[in-house]
Amino acid sequence: MDQLKHTLAGLGEFAKENLPPQVTGTVTDLTSSVRSRLTLGSRRRTQPIDDEEAGDIIPFDAHAGGGHSTCKQGPQLRVSPALQSFIARNRILSSGETIADLLTKPHIAVPQEVISRDYPLPEYFVSSSHNTYLCAHQLFGESSADPYRHTLQAGSRCVEIDVWDNPDNLDEPKVTHGYTLVSNIPFREVCKIILQVVEEEEGAGGGAAPVLISLENHCGAQGQEALVRIMKEVWGRHLLDKPVETESHIEQDQHVPLRDLGSKIVVIVEHHLINEASCSSSSSDSSSDSNSEDEAEKNERKQRKQAKKDTPEANLIIPCLAELGVYGQSVKPPDNSWFTSSELLPSKDGPHHHLINVSESGLNALLSSGNGASIAKHNARHLMRVFPKGTRISSKNLKPLPFWGLGAQVCALNWQTFDASMQINEAMFAGTGGYVLKPSWLRSNNAAMVGLGEKEFREQGGRTRRRKRLRLVVAGASDVPIPSDRDPDKELKPYLTCTLLHPGVPFGEMQQTKKKTEVFRRHKLSALLIGGLTGAASKEEENSLVTDPLWDETLEWDEYEDDELVFLRMLIKSDDSFSSNPVLCVASVRLLYVEGVKGQWRFVRMLDLKGRETACTLLVKFEVDDI
Repeated sequence: MDQLKHTLAGLGEFAKENLPPQVTGTVTDLTSSVRSRLTLGSRRRTQPIDDEEAGDIIPFDAHAGGGHSTCKQGPQLRVSPALQSFIARNRILSSGETIADLLTKPHIAVPQEVISRDYPLPEYFVSSSHNTYLCAHQLFGESSADPYRHTLQAGSRCVEIDVWDNPDNLDEPKVTHGYTLVSNIPFREVCKIILQVVEEEEGAGGGAAPVLISLENHCGAQGQEALVRIMKEVWGRHLLDKPVETESHIEQDQHVPLRDLGSKIVVIVEHHLINEASCSSSSSDSSSDSNSEDEAEKNERKQRKQAKKDTPEANLIIPCLAELGVYGQSVKPPDNSWFTSSELLPSKDGPHHHLINVSESGLNALLSSGNGASIAKHNARHLMRVFPKGTRISSKNLKPLPFWGLGAQVCALNWQTFDASMQINEAMFAGTGGYVLKPSWLRSNNAAMVGLGEKEFREQGGRTRRRKRLRLVVAGASDVPIPSDRDPDKELKPYLTCTLLHPGVPFGEMQQTKKKTEVFRRHKLSALLIGGLTGAASKEEENSLVTDPLWDETLEWDEYEDDELVFLRMLIKSDDSFSSNPVLCVASVRLLYVEGVKGQWRFVRMLDLKGRETACTLLVKFEVDDI
């Protein structure tokens, strides 16, 4: 921390080289604000917290976040003596099956329909990354090409590239977070990394999925020409530069089935409308977000906003760059006609494949006015990208679940932090190629939804859903991880807490119901209790270590509405005190994916708060029944 503060103190020369001349005057105030925020953050971290939403910075050796948490070989697994005894006593193994066999069985079974690629692009949720080039903090972090490799290998299928003119060489644009102290990298280097991953995926077989590029252009005409030239030079045949021609697809204004895009690199290019919304109104600088900010955040946001005003942006997209937006043209509409009118965008001015690019705060403002049903119907046929509000400068995340409930295809997350949102994203895209077919009630084939208001839309959708009950039978866990900085004299008191989450009513909200087991304490299980209820208990079960807890409990959720967007977050915590119960490891599942293994015992591999696989496994049984 002290080293970082020292580095910030000497950023004058850095600013002269990397910031526009018009905004160098703000550097002193900005660095001072950042240093005060670091000090404030340091003070906060010394206070006890119990934040189940939080996560740690994701290192490059982690592969969680986009559904690929088990793509690498993790730590060696073992099953505790207590659980081995439990398994034997309850006759969990079938004839000839071993515990090693049970360990290898997946705890989810993704339905084939969910990963079918026979539908148009707007009918899919897409695993997506925001400000992909950043390694950590949004205002003073380091830019690197490495995160592109990391996020793509972890399952992201949509990455963001912010491109700016390079004053030292206009033919080689740079990638950075504008009006901040973030470093920059060459655009060409980013393109090369993306190509390497695409070629590696092709070589591995298995049907590589297309990569979407959310291109945020801040270059002038010469810089844009350079962007086009570099993309064509580096990506070559992998770049989608014209509409796909197939027997089933003839008109350019139609979206092609996902399978027809193969492993192409598909660029989303900005399309500027007449009287379009300004950056501040459509992005993340709304004053309505400031209620939860501390003083340092407010100062940083104001300084960055002023810097934007001082520097004119290039609003004209030259034709050769615009042509690369074959199936994605990002727009900031001047009004609400895109979801209130049958003519979604003016035909003479509108793009052929528009993508509404909106911040979470901008979208929430529309939802608060009761526009949810209209927006969901728009998203059944057209693309939407939702990105975090700008006050999330420490790389915290928006909650994607409420926006998935609107049918928003691209919920761009900050992959720098493995927080609750990234954990849910991991569950959504687990076992998939980064594209997940939306529930039928959020897709274009549901003509019954057209013309309905929000209440009627929900009621009509409710007729296609079922009321269900979830019972989670929890046996226990092995090798619960102990944080390296934990006081060795403090006794571990593990318990499992689980939260059921799904989109709420009205649109844009989220419902969650929490259940938890009893706290496990060594020797708490008596032979009389276990033997009297479930058969003779072994000494292993009676004397299980605190890192090998045995709960043997059932958590129940009596009733929930199955809209196919129901998730379960599972956290093993320690009951340290009333105010602070640290999270030791986590796992999340989409309940649609456990339907295929319901009623069967499964080990769930737990992750740490950095998104890395741990040696900890949780033995559970999912029982999902219609009511």
